[in-house]
Amino acid sequence: MTKQSLLKGTIILTIGALITRVLGFANGIVMANVLGPEGVGLIMMAMPLTGLLITLTTLGLPVAISKLVAEAEVNNDPQRVKKILIVSLTITSVIGILLMGGALIGAKVLASIFLTDQRAYYSLLAVIPIIPIIAVSSVIKGYFRGKQNMTPIAISQVIEQFSRIGFIFLFVQWLLPYGLEFAAAGAVLSGIIGEAFSLLYLMSAFKWFKRRRFSFREPFSKVDKGKKVFTDLMQTGLPTTGNGLIHSLIGVVQPILITQSLAIAGIGTAMATQQFGIVMGFVMPLLMLPGFVTNSMSIPLVPAISEAKEHKNSDMIHKRTQQSIRIALIVGVPSSLVLWLFADQLTTVIYNSPEAAILLKMMAPFHLLQYFRIPLQSVIIGLGKANLVMVNDLIAHSAKLGFIFLLASRPDFGIYGVCLGISASVILGTLLHFATISKLVGLRFVPGDFIKVGISGALMGIIGHGTFDYLSSVTPNQILLLSVSVFVTMLTYLLLLLLLGVIKPWRKNR
Repeated sequence: MTKQSLLKGTIILTIGALITRVLGFANGIVMANVLGPEGVGLIMMAMPLTGLLITLTTLGLPVAISKLVAEAEVNNDPQRVKKILIVSLTITSVIGILLMGGALIGAKVLASIFLTDQRAYYSLLAVIPIIPIIAVSSVIKGYFRGKQNMTPIAISQVIEQFSRIGFIFLFVQWLLPYGLEFAAAGAVLSGIIGEAFSLLYLMSAFKWFKRRRFSFREPFSKVDKGKKVFTDLMQTGLPTTGNGLIHSLIGVVQPILITQSLAIAGIGTAMATQQFGIVMGFVMPLLMLPGFVTNSMSIPLVPAISEAKEHKNSDMIHKRTQQSIRIALIVGVPSSLVLWLFADQLTTVIYNSPEAAILLKMMAPFHLLQYFRIPLQSVIIGLGKANLVMVNDLIAHSAKLGFIFLLASRPDFGIYGVCLGISASVILGTLLHFATISKLVGLRFVPGDFIKVGISGALMGIIGHGTFDYLSSVTPNQILLLSVSVFVTMLTYLLLLLLLGVIKPWRKNR
């Protein structure tokens, strides 16, 4: 298996993520039109508990595995890689079996405590089988990330989405006559099947590769002293788990807090579920859609930074950090601007939910910082400071809950207070990550990039807006109008970046 550079790994994951995001987006459109905001809201209420179970199952090991495997590769130590895999699989398998059994037994109790709408119980029940699947797939993905080969991960993502879409039509249409809650559960179950097919591929890819490196049939005495490996895994895994638990617990508390705050503001349960579904099921997917580029970059960034740190190569650490900031800037500016400019058309054409437009416009400018937040988090973890990521996120999410309660409970804010609270968390979390990296290794900005991208963004916005106004008088077809306007806007931005020398496709990057 040839080790891939940061750029190549990012490109491979980006292509895979682009395909899966498009497929996932199509999937979301189907659900939005078939289930409506209320059905999507039921699914969104069950998802945070799913995240909590997954976090407890993996214990942050995917990130820890990628970091330790990368370091073992630097030292050419395949036996240490083997120890890492055996210890990791043992931990996740045992925890996964225990958690799945406990979740099945206590599903009613969990639903009564954490679900504000009890119809979401069936979605919660449907998602529990994902636990053992994630237990194994997380270890294999961590291994491939550490080997800095992102191809199997990208392919597995595409397989997962194709399988999900193939089954969602079957389950939703089959269960919809029995009630909205059962149809929502069917949509969740299709995702579990998709994860299972993805795991089958990952296991095949791993089985083929390990034959070339080592065999698990060797005497276990050769892979003893697993205590040291366990300790090393936990040093990164536990803070990452803590961070995951923060995200998961916040995710569990957030639907309760939002619906209760809206109730204080005088909004009923059904309407609160619908508004929650609009924000989390319509607005947030649009905001997160372009982020697949920076999310893809963040995966190989951890082992790349870890490798540079192992070599004590501070220049490479700065180079990788600058690359991540540069890519986040180039991707984030046009994405946020397009979402803001065409919010009305996007929410109407895609979801038939024009009321979501004002919420999207409100959040899009602030969400620009989210494009920086994810790769910066990977840099900090790669430097061996996962505990600082946990602290930063704890502060940011605590502030989010406080803002949501203070604002959403006021009748004059309501659901707008939820959007402002989420945006405040993004701003604070990103600034804390910037401050952390500055303190650890220092930050070297390239002001010219920010100026050139800013100019390109401003000009693309003007041309994009002008294009839309002109085409509005030519065609009433909203899909054609939106597609052409967005295409012209993004093409303008790309040409300006090339003209100003921000991106140079002829220059070799590593």
